[in-house]
Amino acid sequence: MEVELAANADEEEAGPKKSDLQSRLGWAVVRAIYQGLPDFQRTRLEEMGFGPFLRLDELTPDMALIQALKERWDPECHAFVLPWGHMIPTLEDVVRITGLRVDGQTVTGVTYTSYQEMVERLLGLEVTRERSSLVPRTRLQASLGVADARHQTREGQAEYMARLIADARAALAEEEGAAADHDLRRFLILVIGKLILGTRGDPVSCRCLPLLEDLTQVGSYAWGAALLAHLFDSLGTSSRETGVAEFFPLLQVWAYCHLPSLGRGVPRRAGAVPLLQRWRFCRDERSLRRQVTLIHDALDTVPFKHVQWTPYVGEDDATQPWVEQGRPYFGRDIWLHCFNIVVPLHHRLVARTLGLHQAVVEFPTRQRSWERPGRSFWGIQQVTDWVVRVREQLDDWERRGKEVVSEATSDEDYFRAYARRYGAHVYKRTRRPLDPEGRISLLEGILHSTIQQRDDLQAVVDQLWAELDRAQQMVGGASSSREDPDRSILEGELASAAARAEDALAQLREREQELRTALARMTTLEAEMAELRLRPEATEVARWRQEAEAAVRWQQEAAEATRWRQEAEEAA
Repeated sequence: MEVELAANADEEEAGPKKSDLQSRLGWAVVRAIYQGLPDFQRTRLEEMGFGPFLRLDELTPDMALIQALKERWDPECHAFVLPWGHMIPTLEDVVRITGLRVDGQTVTGVTYTSYQEMVERLLGLEVTRERSSLVPRTRLQASLGVADARHQTREGQAEYMARLIADARAALAEEEGAAADHDLRRFLILVIGKLILGTRGDPVSCRCLPLLEDLTQVGSYAWGAALLAHLFDSLGTSSRETGVAEFFPLLQVWAYCHLPSLGRGVPRRAGAVPLLQRWRFCRDERSLRRQVTLIHDALDTVPFKHVQWTPYVGEDDATQPWVEQGRPYFGRDIWLHCFNIVVPLHHRLVARTLGLHQAVVEFPTRQRSWERPGRSFWGIQQVTDWVVRVREQLDDWERRGKEVVSEATSDEDYFRAYARRYGAHVYKRTRRPLDPEGRISLLEGILHSTIQQRDDLQAVVDQLWAELDRAQQMVGGASSSREDPDRSILEGELASAAARAEDALAQLREREQELRTALARMTTLEAEMAELRLRPEATEVARWRQEAEAAVRWQQEAAEATRWRQEAEEAA
């Protein structure tokens, strides 16, 4: 699904309105066609695994959030760079939020320079541009009965949907056969080409059409993994490009789940699955530019304890069979595939999503400055068999990548390395002077690690005191404690543990204050050093003065010589 910002978005005084956002294909059209399909067609889609996805409700795009996150994306690591470390949407996020399959065969194969014969044979549509790999969206919609998707005058939403459903139902084949297969492929290429793997512009890409030839195999592909690859590729474009060509609700709901303190989403329909059903966008009337600025400010100040690394703990997976099916692919470094888009999922950078401490790992970088990150290839200029071209990465997928493990007992070493790597790009709120040896970055890394340890220990202290209070209430006071020695011992142990935790917390707070003082002192010192570097030494100033005086004398002598020459010429 492509969503673009209007060119004058920065100049608007109000928040994102209809004029600010241009969605090439609305959910309403897809929902209407889906509901207009005969029962046997919807059953086929259910068997393919698209049922949960197609029953999702429309989510209003939060373009300010998407743009702010895009500006935090590191295309080398394929990760968001935030003050508390890397964050990455994972395969578990995809399957839980969208219901799309993330296991099975990769979405890959052969790409062609011309899809004319294939479009005519598999879709029953006529192609006028022989070399084009795109089909006009309006023609696809019209072939499915929705020739006019515009609202009519004084037409309510219910009437609008009823009209579209009736139009689709009248045009679609009611019995199984070649015509019904054409209908199903047209609908699938519309859903895949504009929602799941959305392209920029209005036309629909046909590169997935070869995978739809055998309709019995469509459900065996990892469409959710392809969606994630496509998302990574789209985020890797310039942050100055405000359009996005991916399934934006995935990114929105991912942020709502992991960063609830941003307050961008409003919970609804508790317990609904997939998780996209549980959220709606909290409309913001402020200008888009103002919203993006405020989101960046919020990201810079979010307390570490407000970051939800494991938001799915306690979920009833029995109601989500697609989650259990994809579980073997969770928590693994793995290559993601979507034809010419082949990108790595560096899950090792977000071990905290697995309940582990984050160990120091090698941060991925491009080997050459001109290379595109990962193995994502620009353009398709010739017939290419991606199964052959990226055989090594396909083998990695078939082996289910590599499991992420961590033996780290704290995140401190990671924070040090992280601060050295990103420095001022992460800690933007710090007015940092010249820091040639990375001393300030090092202190910032240690400080942020200490803050996280403090927050974790504070949670432990609170839990211990709550347990002690609960134990005292259960025994009914001191008299009951004397009657039950075991309970008295338990109370004593809990009180002792809470006291020790309080002492450790106090020490961490002292260390935090010492680090803040050291950081302030180092920042001031570096500023003074930078200022001194800009001041020339006394001998240098004297030399400059002598050279300036010599230049002035030379100019005077040159002017005098010119005057003498003129007088001599006049006398002659």
